[in-house]
Amino acid sequence: MDPRRVTPAPLEPGSRVRVIAPSSPFDRTLVLRGMGWLSERYRVEFDWSIFERAGYLAGSDARRLEELNRALADTTLGAIIAARGGYGLTRIAHLAEHDALLRHPKWIVGFSDITALHVEAMRLGVASVHGPNAAALGRSDDWTRQRFIRALEQPSAAVSFEELEVMRPGFASGVLAGGNLTLLFTCQAAGRLRLPASSILVLEDVTEASYRVDRMLSALLASGALDHVAGVVLGDFSDCPEGAHRVPLRTVLQERLGALGVPVVCGFRFGHERYNEFVQLGSFAELDATAGRLSLRST
Repeated sequence: MDPRRVTPAPLEPGSRVRVIAPSSPFDRTLVLRGMGWLSERYRVEFDWSIFERAGYLAGSDARRLEELNRALADTTLGAIIAARGGYGLTRIAHLAEHDALLRHPKWIVGFSDITALHVEAMRLGVASVHGPNAAALGRSDDWTRQRFIRALEQPSAAVSFEELEVMRPGFASGVLAGGNLTLLFTCQAAGRLRLPASSILVLEDVTEASYRVDRMLSALLASGALDHVAGVVLGDFSDCPEGAHRVPLRTVLQERLGALGVPVVCGFRFGHERYNEFVQLGSFAELDATAGRLSLRST
């Protein structure tokens, strides 16, 4: 990985932002509402083709890749905001012209399937924002909207998250990386995952049985992808059942992540629940797992 760390410029009122649909179809009303709110503060752009559907995809691979490449290459764009996650980005992410992001840095904003784009940004050393997509901004949730403004307009501001639950005490520091576990596992299988040395890994997932979480973590451990992880922060693992053998997810997480021998906390508002914090991947993180605190500041 390129050792440089590039932080895109903060958004300002009037900044140009573009909403794209690189993954699944979405709730049209919520995304239009989200774009309506964004347009009260920024210059919002999108192509009507985002409303196309091709089965479980928001249009063909060719449509979605062309849209993504245009956004990455735009020299005056401040942010690329995903309409929704879902599935489909890993079909095209490796084909996108990501070097354009390094030439013209801009914020990539989204979560879930958008983890694939965060992985590509991390490979280049460009910071990105893991957080709610445009659809979530359409839910009239002031908590989410105010955090969007803070994260994108004040990206250099230090933030701290307290009262996290201790799973393994200790202190660690490094570059914040991660996202959705299933996507990180998929990116590793595709040879795209490159975690920074001494990284603080944040993880979340949804609707994955405990044995499947075990399988993904075991594969990441065996591959060496997690060899240089200095600490782990667990977000929400929503609707993740115990499975037929009644093995609680927490047991799996403690046993598998315990193999790393690093500090671990859980209970971070990060993932598929209503409250999903915006966090800057690529920022410098300090994890005091003994005190249950995660502190972030721009590099």
